[in-house]
Amino acid sequence: MTKTLDVITIGRAGVDLYGAQIGARLEDMGSFEKYIGGSPTNIACGTARLGLRSALISRVGDEHMGRFIREQLHREGVVTDGVVTDPERLTALVILGIRDQEQFPLIFYRENCADMGLCEDDIDEGFIASARAVVPTGTHLSHARTRAAVLKALELARKHGARTALDIDYRPNLWGVLGHGEGESRFAESAEVTAQLQSTLHLFDLIVGTEEEFHIAGGSTDTLEALRAVRKVSEAVLVCKRGPMGAVAFDAAIPGSLDDGQTGPGFPIEVFNVLGAGDGFMSGLLKGWLDGQDWPTTLKYANACGAFAVSRHGCTPAYPSWEELQFFFDRGIQRPDLRNDVELEQVHWATNRHRRVDGAWSEMRVFAFDHRMQLEEMQGATVEKIGAFKELCLRAAREVQDGRPGYGILCDGRIGREALYRAEGTGLWIGRPVEWPGSRPLTLEPQIGPDYGRLKEWPKDQVVKCLCFCHPDDDAEMWAKQEDVITRLFHSARRNSLEFLLEVIPSKCGKVDDDTTPKVIQRFYDIGVYPDWWKLEPFRNETAWKKAADAIERNDRRTRGIVVLGLDAPEAELAESFALAAAQPLVKGFAVGRTIFGDAARAWMKGDMDDAAAVAQMKDRYVRLCAVWDDARRSAERRNAKDLEETL
Repeated sequence: MTKTLDVITIGRAGVDLYGAQIGARLEDMGSFEKYIGGSPTNIACGTARLGLRSALISRVGDEHMGRFIREQLHREGVVTDGVVTDPERLTALVILGIRDQEQFPLIFYRENCADMGLCEDDIDEGFIASARAVVPTGTHLSHARTRAAVLKALELARKHGARTALDIDYRPNLWGVLGHGEGESRFAESAEVTAQLQSTLHLFDLIVGTEEEFHIAGGSTDTLEALRAVRKVSEAVLVCKRGPMGAVAFDAAIPGSLDDGQTGPGFPIEVFNVLGAGDGFMSGLLKGWLDGQDWPTTLKYANACGAFAVSRHGCTPAYPSWEELQFFFDRGIQRPDLRNDVELEQVHWATNRHRRVDGAWSEMRVFAFDHRMQLEEMQGATVEKIGAFKELCLRAAREVQDGRPGYGILCDGRIGREALYRAEGTGLWIGRPVEWPGSRPLTLEPQIGPDYGRLKEWPKDQVVKCLCFCHPDDDAEMWAKQEDVITRLFHSARRNSLEFLLEVIPSKCGKVDDDTTPKVIQRFYDIGVYPDWWKLEPFRNETAWKKAADAIERNDRRTRGIVVLGLDAPEAELAESFALAAAQPLVKGFAVGRTIFGDAARAWMKGDMDDAAAVAQMKDRYVRLCAVWDDARRSAERRNAKDLEETL
């Protein structure tokens, strides 16, 4: 059978609620960040970020947290065919925090949780046969039902030629050795646990654990004796993690010293958070192991991924992408607290942000109805009517979208609040403006808060959109005021894990030529602002587009891209501008509003058009505009293909 997957992990799948306050007891935590968690879930995500085709076998509840895990796994590129929805049990939760460099309090909420409902019937032979490696973790050997499921998966893996690995992942309280309040404890002796583990160790090609985890697996608190006890029952390669001293691999007899094992380079970084570090380590280890690297290289990958994990908040969110890992190796450590390394964090953000493996945002067809001032000036308009009209705009957008990727909206949260609420969860890309309409110098909507703190209330999938009217010839005072707002807004968006779209329209502020917008773009990069998206006005020639795209790619080759705005242009003019824009690969699509809704809004506000007619007209114009863009893109691709053919 063709191996379509590199690795399947098996075991815990839960939600981590990480205390946001650093240095506090759990008793004093006031807010929490929500991440997916559970050792095999973390490893599935970590390996996917490193480029492996990863999958998870587990169970989640038929509720909000279970759906969150599924959706986040999809965003990380993890195959969820083996994730079963359990109608009887709730998804597991963990509450945890960072007290200091040595204390990481946590509480497991896993009483009869969904992933412990995993059974033999959940193990599909065809699914197991599709993988190159199967990797369970220790917790699921602690209960008869889940143990039977793991053993079945291991037997099938061996039958179909897959490699097997075990992350011992010993949590004494999950084996019933310690109580609920001992979630942080990593070791307690238990002859019963040792016997349970040793009865399975012969089934693995690779066994990974800390010194304490090998103590429980080997039944001795002397690490070398424990390793020798494991070697007696298993021919697996044994990888022993030694904290700040790195890790060692033993592929034969256990020598007289741990220092005699194979090692890889370590990375001296600040320890901020050890929770999830082992899963990061395992992710890097599996990448090297499955890619056929030697053990020093494999351990280098593992040590580096562990270093990223201990330097950042959370488990899965801390793990590096493959591109980020290579950047780290090439450039080296600039500062030991990696989370405060600006250049490295930009690579981390840009290569891991809200990943959509289906390529949903490679094409952007955005219906922009975030307008406020233009609608307020229309005859018959009131705040209530504008809000109701924006809901009609959303209806039109969703009818055109029809569940397909690549469609989006721009909608404000002040007079378009109800439409914004209804758009959540629909699969639409959602951009939300923050600027006060028409302001120059730039000021923001009051609802953003004087310290921009209200961004923490935004859903994580919404994009912070800001329009700045600026020009290279603006005086120093104007630039200082504008840059201050944009800089603070950008960092607030990053702090709250929100993507940032910057729209600039120099033509409203002065004369423009082919170099005007590139100069504006460069100025923002020079002050450390890296927008995820750019929204630019249409240019009149290919040179202007090329210079703008070059300015962006020169500074940030990992940007999401550009969307072109409409400026209330007639459809025929937009077709001309789309033809030029579509020739640039960095331009992903359009974000157009009044061309679509302008006539309908004016008629509807005066009472000359009913809801159905307004929706129908907007839908028709949106569909036509999408077709115009798609035609422009296809024409550009044909021209590029022809040019390439002639060159060859």
